[in-house]
Amino acid sequence: MSASIDYNKYEAVIGLEVHAQLLTHSKLFSSDSAAFGGQPNTHISPVTLGHPGTLPFLNRKAVELAIRLGFACHCEIERENFFARKNYFYPDLPKGYQISQHTAPICVGGHVPIFADGAARNIRLNRIHLEEDAGKSMHDQDPDNTMVDYNRAGVPLVEIVTEPDLHHADEAYAYLTELRRLVRWLEVCDGNMEEGSMRCDANISIRLKGDTGLGTKVEVKNMNSIRNVKRAIENEIKRQIELVETGERIVQETRSFEASNGSSFSLRSKEEANDYRYFPEPDLAPFRITEAFLNEIRSALPELPEEMAQRYMRELQLPEYDARVICDDKPTAAYFEALIAATPHHKAAANWMLGPVKSWLNERSGSMEQFPLQPAALAELIALIADGKVNFSIASSRILPAMIETPGKTPLAIATELNLIQDKDENSILPVIEAVLAKYPGKVAEFRAGKKGLIGLFVGEVMKMSAGKADPKLTNELLLKQLNS
Repeated sequence: MSASIDYNKYEAVIGLEVHAQLLTHSKLFSSDSAAFGGQPNTHISPVTLGHPGTLPFLNRKAVELAIRLGFACHCEIERENFFARKNYFYPDLPKGYQISQHTAPICVGGHVPIFADGAARNIRLNRIHLEEDAGKSMHDQDPDNTMVDYNRAGVPLVEIVTEPDLHHADEAYAYLTELRRLVRWLEVCDGNMEEGSMRCDANISIRLKGDTGLGTKVEVKNMNSIRNVKRAIENEIKRQIELVETGERIVQETRSFEASNGSSFSLRSKEEANDYRYFPEPDLAPFRITEAFLNEIRSALPELPEEMAQRYMRELQLPEYDARVICDDKPTAAYFEALIAATPHHKAAANWMLGPVKSWLNERSGSMEQFPLQPAALAELIALIADGKVNFSIASSRILPAMIETPGKTPLAIATELNLIQDKDENSILPVIEAVLAKYPGKVAEFRAGKKGLIGLFVGEVMKMSAGKADPKLTNELLLKQLNS
């Protein structure tokens, strides 16, 4: 069926709704723990359970984190705020309603920059608002009953809602990757989709290319990784196009993505917003955000990853690739900041971060926090190379591992101890050069006949024969003198 369909004549229109759990110690409206895990129903109290006579109270830290994210996403911050009751049946929400923001989200507008298909553009945001999470229904604990764990009920969330600005799955992947980097950088959320602290729902419709109207929207849920969001969107776009091409109608509904086989199935027909019956939460007073509070949050914002990458390109003349990879996560960027403060050799510092340091971490599936050397120690090793005492190959393969094994020793002490200090003595290098040229008479003839690229072979052989100790620059000069004589 799909072989005859021209998929390229259609365009997808995609909006994403991301729920991010805020990194607070307690819940949004109670002092109960917001920590992940724990035995079922141990992070609860009469307030979380909505017992009669209990009253919610607002977590100031959650408001601060929402505003911090809003500033980073270039949003307008709403000064006058209130919460609403969202009346809808949640089997695992003990109160029977959810406390959320409806007509007055705390952050309005804004955008998140992405890089997709080799181009940069901004994905517009509709809003960021605060709300509480629901509990968790467990259907596999008892053969006859559904069990409910209320530990997660009341945990503070922000919901980040885009405008329908995305048009293919790669853009959604880039947006979520950037958003996760941002919430981690700001220490707003740990971004762990596998644990549910960052969750994404995708609203997807299709239209013919060139049309400006919006088609029937389908919401896809239950995607536990950025990769699966991409897969689910690709699957849903294909499903909708095939429905239209075979004369069937797209139904507005909510579907669940099945990661094991890459398909989706219908959960329910999509309810309209007015089915939620919002009204102002009577148990929580409206709250006003003061300019002093905003200034306090604004002044504590860290330099954002995009700003930092631009600074590295502008001030350190780093290539764009180097700058962006270094700014991929905050611990790596913080280490690099300390490293460039300790060495003037900024490009060399970037090369070490993206080369030997990254390789060491990848081999151990580790993060930057686990790298054992202090930036000052790595700066000493970089200086050793810059001073011509050792070459990069020896430094990365021999000295770096020894420094990690014996962190108290300086790289110079290790290089001296292992007899790795580069040889700059012509009298000791010349015999090695003569031996190499004698070993390859045919190659020498080829070089003298014009095949100048062979100089790399000769230098490599000299370095090998001298156990990496011969100074490469001096070796090159002496080789050329011998070969051209």
